[in-house]
Amino acid sequence: MQTKALRIGTRGSLLALAQAHETRARLMTAHGLPEEAFEIVAISTSGDRIQDRPLSLAGGKGLFTKELEEAMYAGEIDIAVHSSKDMPTQLPEGLELSAFLPREDPRDAFIGRSAPTIMGLPEGAVVGSSSLRRQALIRRMRPDLEVVMFRGNVQTRLRKLDEGVAEGTILANAGLRRLGLAEIITDLMALDVFPPAPGQGAICIESRIGDKAVADMLAAIDHRPTGQALACERAFLAALDGSCRTPIAGYAEIDGDRLSFSGLILTPDGTLSYDAKSEGAAADAAAIGRKAGEEVRARAGEKFFEGWG
Repeated sequence: MQTKALRIGTRGSLLALAQAHETRARLMTAHGLPEEAFEIVAISTSGDRIQDRPLSLAGGKGLFTKELEEAMYAGEIDIAVHSSKDMPTQLPEGLELSAFLPREDPRDAFIGRSAPTIMGLPEGAVVGSSSLRRQALIRRMRPDLEVVMFRGNVQTRLRKLDEGVAEGTILANAGLRRLGLAEIITDLMALDVFPPAPGQGAICIESRIGDKAVADMLAAIDHRPTGQALACERAFLAALDGSCRTPIAGYAEIDGDRLSFSGLILTPDGTLSYDAKSEGAAADAAAIGRKAGEEVRARAGEKFFEGWG
C-alpha cells in the first residue's frame, strides 16, 4: 500500500507540465490510485533560463536535465519526466531511464505566416529555429532562406512569429498536439525529407537505480516498442558523440519483432550529408543503432565533424 505521494519532477514549461500530467494520469489508471497519490514538482532548469544564446554554446542537452537529476539525488523527487530528445546519451551514475510512454507522431510541423509550406515561402524569407538539425535541413531544402536563432518555449516562439521576427518556424508535432495546438500547424514535414531528432515525440521517465518500489510502478506504464526504438536511436547518437552541436537525425520504427532505422548527419549549412538505413530484430535495437552510427562516422571521416557548433 502506497503511503506517501510519488513526487514527479518536471520542468516548468506548459509542455513539460503537460507531459508530467500525462505520466500521472497513466500511473493513476494503471494502479487505480487517486490524483493525490502523486505530486507534480516543477523545477527550473538552466536550459529554461538561458535564452540569449544557442544551447550548443551554453552546455548542450544536459541543461534541461541537470537540476532535475540533482533533485533526485537529494531525494526531493522520485522520478523525472523528460522529452526523450533532450536526454544526453550518458546518464549520471545511479540514474536510469525506467520507462517510455507510447510515442506520439515524431514528425516536425511547420507553422507559416506568409506561406503554409517551406517550399512556398518567398525567396529570402526568414525562418526561425533553435535546432541545428532543423536549421541544416531547412538550408538543405531552401538555401536561399535566412535561418535565425529562435530560443524559448513553444509560446515564446509563436509570439515571435506574431511579432514578425520570422515568417515561419518548425516545432515538434508531438509537442503541439500535447498542448492542444494542432490547429496552428500549416504543414507536416515528411519523415524522408525532414527526419526527426533521435527521441522526438517520446516521453521518458528517469529514476534512481535500485528503487524497486518506483521501478515496479513504472513497469506498468512502460511501452516496450517505444523503448526499443529509442534504444536504437540513442545508440546511433552515442556512436556519433551526438550533442546539441551536431545536426543529427534518426528514427526507428518497430513492426512486431522487427526494427527498421534511418539515420542522417549533416553539416550545419546542409550542403553535405551522410545517411544510414538498417533493419533487424527489435531485440537487437541498440546494436543496430550503434553499428549504423559507426558506419556513418567511418564514411564521413573525422574531418566532417571538425568545427561544428
